[in-house]
Amino acid sequence: MAKKIIIVDEDLDFLENTKVYLEKLGFEVLTTDTQKEAEEILSKVMPDLAIFELMLENEDSGFILCYKLRKLYPDVPIIIATAVSAETGIFFSLETEEEKKWIKADLYLEKEVTPEQLHKEILKLLKM
Repeated sequence: MAKKIIIVDEDLDFLENTKVYLEKLGFEVLTTDTQKEAEEILSKVMPDLAIFELMLENEDSGFILCYKLRKLYPDVPIIIATAVSAETGIFFSLETEEEKKWIKADLYLEKEVTPEQLHKEILKLLKM
């Protein structure tokens, strides 16, 4: 059975390209470009992994999705893949325990991540 990945991102090119790439690798991929729709999907479907952009309808939509996903499915790995640093100059990381506590993600990646690198990180998080 294929592992299910949800990708939530307003960048439709990133969303579609990543979906196509991951589907070719055998993953089942659910996508949306809004926090609201992501919450609806997550209320019905438990993914094996989630990839969230930080800024969607709101500047903190990705953080909210991380928090809500952790409440629903505490063991589902979460990747934040974002261009927020390039766009705003605000930097986030998961290097300290304090950051890990409030960000609620397993991995933080800047959007210039290659599809191959993203695949490698997904395999690590899914222990495949």
